[in-house]
Amino acid sequence: MMDIGEIQALLPHRYPFLLVDRVVEIVPGQKLTAYKNVTINEPFFNGHFPGHPVMPGVLILEALAQATAILAYKTEAMDPTRLVTYLMGVDNARFRKPVVPGDRLQLDIEVIRHKGAIWKTKGVASVDGAKVAEGEFLATVVDKNKAAKGDESAAP
Repeated sequence: MMDIGEIQALLPHRYPFLLVDRVVEIVPGQKLTAYKNVTINEPFFNGHFPGHPVMPGVLILEALAQATAILAYKTEAMDPTRLVTYLMGVDNARFRKPVVPGDRLQLDIEVIRHKGAIWKTKGVASVDGAKVAEGEFLATVVDKNKAAKGDESAAP
């Protein structure tokens, strides 16, 4: 449904911080399914943990947050050159199993609430059908220029 080029056209993130490789399903305003292929070449594995590589839980949450941003962009047909999605909070984050090199991390996002520029979603990350992490994400979409200037009325 979306390859890496299309994802890069929406998200401002780039290697090594772009954590969504492919989107396979989008139901605008409702849900999204994406993947992150986890490889031993990821720079964080050098220090987390040497001899026992485990993907940091905060990066799994970041991957879910990036998938939330993609869903917001695709739902509202937003202009990514003008607007940016910022993570405002994560609630009820839980980690169930380690994610290791060779895993394909599935990212499932479901909209809980969307009003104006504010999005609340539930994200679940899984590997081979087993839940590895989950959380609820609060995000906002703002005008890049106003946000850079600290304008509190930066919502589109």
